[in-house]
Amino acid sequence: MRILIVGASGIIGSAVIAELGGRHEIVTAGRTSGELRLDITSADSIRAMYERAGRVDAVVSATGKVKFAPMEVMTAEDYDIGLKDKLMGQVNLVLIGRNYVSEGGSFTLTTGVLDHDPIRQGSSASMVNGAVNAFVIAAAIEMPRGQRINAVSPGVITEAMEGYAPFFRGFKPVPAARAALAYAKSVEGAQTGQVYRVI
Repeated sequence: MRILIVGASGIIGSAVIAELGGRHEIVTAGRTSGELRLDITSADSIRAMYERAGRVDAVVSATGKVKFAPMEVMTAEDYDIGLKDKLMGQVNLVLIGRNYVSEGGSFTLTTGVLDHDPIRQGSSASMVNGAVNAFVIAAAIEMPRGQRINAVSPGVITEAMEGYAPFFRGFKPVPAARAALAYAKSVEGAQTGQVYRVI
């Protein structure tokens, strides 16, 4: 397969490449690195990326930004960060990408443990992750040309704990390589409309 990985240089993206790269052709994309560049908040930028990428058999999104802050100080503009980036950025990867992904191809989006296990200062992440999960479940019944769509919801990643540990006390971290197996299951398997929780 020819697999486009958006957010390829991140911890999860790198682990997905390590898992899938030996079996498939990988095309990397990101905001500041990768073979292709894009701004996930811009539909025009996403479209231009797909034009440069050409036909692909699978898209893995390992990207998405949200704001972490106490809810008492969060504003509508703060919530918009996650809505425009992690939510609509990934939704637009699907909406625009439908025409560039092969018949029977797949999309794999990324959410996270806060979709069901919230923390202080994480209301935006919980909201966006839940919305992405719901989109995946609903979109699966209407995907064109036999295309599939799933999400991976990993726990806090072991390799990211240095920066996130104070927010995730009591959480058991997940090695990136183990999370990458869920992406492989989505890309190489047959299921659709699933949220793979890796905890």
